[in-house]
This record gives sequence, structure tokens and C-alpha cells, in this order.
Amino acid sequence: MDDSVIHALAGAGGGVLAMTATYPLVFLSTRAAVKTQNENKSVYQAVVEILEREGLTGLYSGLSSSLLGIAVTNGVYYYFYERSKGIFLINGKKGLSTMESIITGLIAGCATTIISNPVWVVQTTQAVRTMDQNSDVEIKKLGFLETLRHIMAKSGLKGFFRGIGPALVLVVNPVIQYSVFEQLKNILAARRKLQRKGDLTDWHFFFLGAISKLVATSVTYPYIVLKARLQAGSTKYKSSLSALATILKDEGIEGLYGGMNSKLLQSVLTAAILFAFQRRIFLMTKEALALAAK
Repeated sequence: MDDSVIHALAGAGGGVLAMTATYPLVFLSTRAAVKTQNENKSVYQAVVEILEREGLTGLYSGLSSSLLGIAVTNGVYYYFYERSKGIFLINGKKGLSTMESIITGLIAGCATTIISNPVWVVQTTQAVRTMDQNSDVEIKKLGFLETLRHIMAKSGLKGFFRGIGPALVLVVNPVIQYSVFEQLKNILAARRKLQRKGDLTDWHFFFLGAISKLVATSVTYPYIVLKARLQAGSTKYKSSLSALATILKDEGIEGLYGGMNSKLLQSVLTAAILFAFQRRIFLMTKEALALAAK
């Protein structure tokens, strides 16, 4: 089996494990991003409010679409990333330069965004559907297929590509993440080689994943807010520029950073778990295939 396919499967598996472990934080950060500045609450207040209104299951609204989304996103990303990376790593070259990391990330990111955007529109719609606190009528939670039908009936096929503009701009997020990751990994691996300490461990990948995601999310967070609000389907925002202008007018610059604390916690933890498990699943799969071939 081609290494790119194994990386893709390992990325999908690692992503599902990471998303399952951190989903309540994903849910909270999604809601925080689509709330206006006046509605923002602390993470603790948000958890208490959701538990009172929706129960424990409320923290897992949209989990099924998120698991599908992360499996597709990571599978596609790792496949294109490793295929593109292989073009540069010829003649025994061990690591990517900064520019090669950026080009590789752009190719993988654009392919992933176009393919996975419909799934994330469904997840965002599910996560924010029951958040209207002013309604006396209990809003029914929709499953994945019901949400698909709801979006199709309301907006047609174009509804599944809401927020695609900011999402494509956000390709820079994984570009930054994987570029930082690759360069830190190269530095650490070279240092350990000089000290004769052996290969990097799963814990190294855990912390490198966390650091690289912290940098990427901190830089791109305003666009994460724009994407979330557009994908939520509010008629208040007609386009990316319209959403940006409306948020700045109504909420000021602070509106572009709503829910940043919960998003940083969620994305950093998810990335750390993903990088560690992706590597472990990849190595285990390679070993299993080698044994099966004997």
C-alpha cells in the first residue's frame, strides 16, 4: 500500500480520536464564534447554560457530522500533503525547506477545503440550531441527513458552500501549522541526532502539534469567526466583506475575537492528539503490512 494512502488513513483515524476526545470544546468554540460580542459569555457560563437548556447531549450536537468532517478533512489533507511532499523529498533529502512546506500546505489545503466544506456547513448548522435563547418553542435537533435536507430546501446546493471564501483564505492556517511543525521537527530531530538520543517520540509529536497549532490559530482567528458566521447561515451576512463590515460596525474589533480562548484550547489540544495518534497509527499500520507480507 502506498505511504500516502497509509498517511491518509492514519490521519483520518487520528482525527476521529482527537475530535471525539475534544468535541464539547469544538461545540463551544463554534457557538462562541457565531455569537455577537454582546452575547459572549465565559466558557463556564456557556457550559452551564447548555446543560440547563439541552442537557449533556447538547454538548455533542453535530458530533456525527464533525467526525465525518474530520475524517474527510484529515484523510484528504494527509494524502495530498504526503503526495506533494514526496515530490520535494527526492535524492535522499530528509526534510522540507520553509518554502517547500508552504507550497505543500497550499496544495493540500485547497483540495481539502473544497472537498470538506459541505460537511462543515452541516456541522455548524447543527451546532447553532438550538442556541436561540429568546424562543419559547423548543427547537428540534436535526440529524445529519435531516440537516442536509434542511440546507438543501433552504438554500439549494450553494448552501453547502457557505463560507467557502474565508475557508479558502484559512488554507493559510494549516500552511502555517505544518510549516512551523516541519521546521521545529527538523531542528529537534537534528539536535537529537547530534546527542545520539534516537528518533522523535509520540510525545514530541504531541507537543510539536500543539505549538504549531497555537501559532496558526492565533494568527488566523478573525477569519475563523467569519467562516463560522457565514456557515451558520444567518441572513445578516451576505458575503465575507459584508460579514466583516457588519461585525466591525456592530461589535468593533473585539467581535472578530469572540470565543478565542475556547477555540485555542480546543484546537491546540485536538492538534496535539491528532499528531501523536496519526504517527502511532501510521507506524502500526506499516508494521502490520510488513508482517502480512512475510
